[in-house]
Amino acid sequence: MSDIQFYFEDVDPIEINQSHLNIEINELIVNEIKTPGEISVIFCSDDYLLKINKQYLNHNYYTDIITFDYVENSVISGDLFISIERVKENAGTYKTELITEIYRVVFHGVLHLTGYNDKSKQEKKVMKDKEDYYLKKSGFYG
Repeated sequence: MSDIQFYFEDVDPIEINQSHLNIEINELIVNEIKTPGEISVIFCSDDYLLKINKQYLNHNYYTDIITFDYVENSVISGDLFISIERVKENAGTYKTELITEIYRVVFHGVLHLTGYNDKSKQEKKVMKDKEDYYLKKSGFYG
């Protein structure tokens, strides 16, 4: 089982079942035939994530997640920086519960760590299908 830590940077902590999310992240990694490593999930504000986006990726726009990949061989490790403001906006846009959208974005980041991309239309479809699969497996659909 991987070592997953949750942090809140410049935002008030949100109530999530960290134990459940930890289990679901580990199951996703094992299901993708990888080995769980160390993962940090850092919830932050739009401005905090924008600074990271500018500094490390030279992008000047808001995003819901930035994933830093520290994967070695098949051991899945990395940092997931997640904007709570973007996730809340996404939940409203897609008419879903905030907690469901949090799980979706976390799964999205972990899927990147396991090797999935979302640059092309086909890759985006595969990524979305995987997110939906793991959300359903976690009890959010059906």
